[in-house]
Amino acid sequence: MSDTTINRVPAALAEPVARVRPGWMSLLFFANIAMWLGIYAPIQVLLPQQAELLDAANKETVFGVVTGVGAAVALVANPLVGLLSDRTVSRFGRRHPWTVLGAVLGAAGLLVLAEAPNVVVMTIGWCLVQAGLNGMLGATLMCGIADRVPVGQRAQVGGLVGIAQMLGTVLGAVVVVVMLDVAGLPLGYAVCAVIVLGGAGAFVFRTPDARLPLEFRPSTRLRRFFKDLWVSPRRHPDFAWAWGCHFMINLGNAFGTLFLLFFLKDAVHYPSPEDGLLIMMGLYGVALVIGAVLAGHFSDKSGRRKPYVLASSAVMAVAALLLVVWQTWPAALIASPLLGIGFGVYMAVALAMLTQVLPVAQNRAKDLGVVNIAGSLPQVVAPLLTTLILKFLGGYPALFGAAALATVLAGVLVTRVKAVR
Repeated sequence: MSDTTINRVPAALAEPVARVRPGWMSLLFFANIAMWLGIYAPIQVLLPQQAELLDAANKETVFGVVTGVGAAVALVANPLVGLLSDRTVSRFGRRHPWTVLGAVLGAAGLLVLAEAPNVVVMTIGWCLVQAGLNGMLGATLMCGIADRVPVGQRAQVGGLVGIAQMLGTVLGAVVVVVMLDVAGLPLGYAVCAVIVLGGAGAFVFRTPDARLPLEFRPSTRLRRFFKDLWVSPRRHPDFAWAWGCHFMINLGNAFGTLFLLFFLKDAVHYPSPEDGLLIMMGLYGVALVIGAVLAGHFSDKSGRRKPYVLASSAVMAVAALLLVVWQTWPAALIASPLLGIGFGVYMAVALAMLTQVLPVAQNRAKDLGVVNIAGSLPQVVAPLLTTLILKFLGGYPALFGAAALATVLAGVLVTRVKAVR
């Protein structure tokens, strides 16, 4: 490789300086909504309903096993697809081909779930969904911020991503509840599949994707390939502390939200749990939008990230503690917007903070895939831990207490990050 080649940084690896335009942000926003709808509509409504239909006596165990195994697949898919996209030199770009593949695989998994006759097929279908959509997340939707958005705009775009995650969750719940009333589980899954493909297709075909020149491709040797999946905490301590914070926030969120439908049904005894879930998600969503927009604006303006993470962890802990001491419908109505505003503030600044501590530009997607493990790993351990907590450690009060503890620990960990204010 010549000195000229070494000194020339291609667009695919250059630190972005030009502000992204509203059109690009809109397409990223809708692609994120589609992807999160494809994940959370099943988690919130379809998978619990399907678990109850297949084995009513053991519905919590079935749901926990299916979501846990699927999350384990997500753990592998996210960094692996990121690593592959970092090394892709296709004329179509290095991210978009993996976005298309992930969306198609995720949609196929949703259609498998639509016709699953037993728990085994249900698990296979959910694994396909998690592999495809987490690959799409790692290759494009998270990496798009590091690839295209300058540091001074990242909290604003991160806020939009947080809002998209919320809207995907809320709209997914609305869509599938309506579909369940109309035609049952199969139509609910099929509609999710169509939305996933539509969101991914619009983003891929209407946004550019910088091509990586062959001479800049990282090593593809098998030994080095797998070695590159590791990010040393000793060499990159800020990355490790930020990762730990992200893990604990997501673990607390998983403790607090994974079993909400069963919480409303079995602890609150709300007469229509599905409708109650929609009301809670609506309050959560409005508060999340407010938190994300305000935090994104003021964080970018000040350049500070950590105070917002600390505030969000405190608010989320208060929301969880409220449900520890008061398991009623009014308490749920108060806790929902508190959790929403806390998570909205966190999502706005977390993505900005995490992209600022990435080790090297050549491995952006892989390193963000490692970051995404902090979001996926709680989906593996939380269902199993939740089942144990509910059965042996005091039921829902203990579960929400664990959620509060996890979010407080996240606040402690973020104070150790030195490179970000």
